[in-house]
Amino acid sequence: GLRPSIVKPPAKPGDGYYKARRIVYNIAMLSQKYRFHSRGGVRHTYQKGKNVRTPTLSLIFAPNSRNHRRFAVVVSKKVLKSAVGRNRIRRRVYEAIRLEMGDYPEPIDYIFVINNKSVIDMPFFNLRREIVTLFDRSLSMAQH
Repeated sequence: GLRPSIVKPPAKPGDGYYKARRIVYNIAMLSQKYRFHSRGGVRHTYQKGKNVRTPTLSLIFAPNSRNHRRFAVVVSKKVLKSAVGRNRIRRRVYEAIRLEMGDYPEPIDYIFVINNKSVIDMPFFNLRREIVTLFDRSLSMAQH
């Protein structure tokens, strides 16, 4: 899980945070290798891909010609007007993907579409479980 680490302030006032403590979580973003770099790949996945849904998330997936999988997270303005909120949802979903992606085959393109703003407040464990459910359902569809 996530382990908070305390960052101590520097000794002198001009060196950053002075007389302040903050909690920093050890979160690493999903590597750029595993993300889409242009809209062409996303468009191709939307057109050729299959879709699995839960009430809060949809997963569109399609095989790709690369030798690794790629991920995208789409949060529409219809779901949440605030860019800050949309980015928070996107970061949470990317982190859940990063933690769960090790067990799934390559090369497939995955696009997670957020259907509901409840993802922003959903417990992280539940979000991870929903992503695993979508991965499992996509695997069973791909094999048939």
